[in-house]
Amino acid sequence: MGPEKLWPDPEPDNSFLERCLREKGYQRVGGLDEAGRGPLAGPVVAACVILNETGDQSRFVDSKKISATMRSRLYRELQGTGAIIGVGMVSETEIDRCNILQASLLAMKKAVLSMSLEPDFLLVDGNQRVPVTIPQQTLVQGESKSASIGAASIVAKVFRDALMDRYHQQYPEYNFQQNRGYATLEHRRAIAKHGPCAIHRQSFKCVREFIGKT
Repeated sequence: MGPEKLWPDPEPDNSFLERCLREKGYQRVGGLDEAGRGPLAGPVVAACVILNETGDQSRFVDSKKISATMRSRLYRELQGTGAIIGVGMVSETEIDRCNILQASLLAMKKAVLSMSLEPDFLLVDGNQRVPVTIPQQTLVQGESKSASIGAASIVAKVFRDALMDRYHQQYPEYNFQQNRGYATLEHRRAIAKHGPCAIHRQSFKCVREFIGKT
């Protein structure tokens, strides 16, 4: 006989998993997600969110599926409705040292450890467990299955975009305000022309080939 399932199939809405876990005695369910695994520049940022049980949680969906304006609005709403939020960040230097997967998991761990109240269960986007002792469940495409993970994806995205806006002021030639460090054609051409800057990930293709060439 296999292990007991934490919830039955199917999952009818994006708060269903949290409700099932609360019925099993878990009262502080934290959703975990990250932003910035793919870019050529900047840190990877993770967020952990324990939602307030009251209110409409259906709007907390994958950050990539909503506008920047809506992400900012929902981020402010989370801050104003008693959600418990933790954010963790791992720099481009550490990404180069340990690889992007391990850096993403480390950022998630930092997000959990930064929370004012520790979760008693984690719903983790993806298929990799976070290196903490808290009980957890991984969920591929978790932003579409869990409001907590959706909220975490919004927080991580808003936080990282704000960082890239600041980097844009420091390195305007790369247009980080627009591309957020991702490998757009314009960004790759800027690297070829100017060479990598201090926040580029030197272990990534499209960056390492231009190190020392300008």
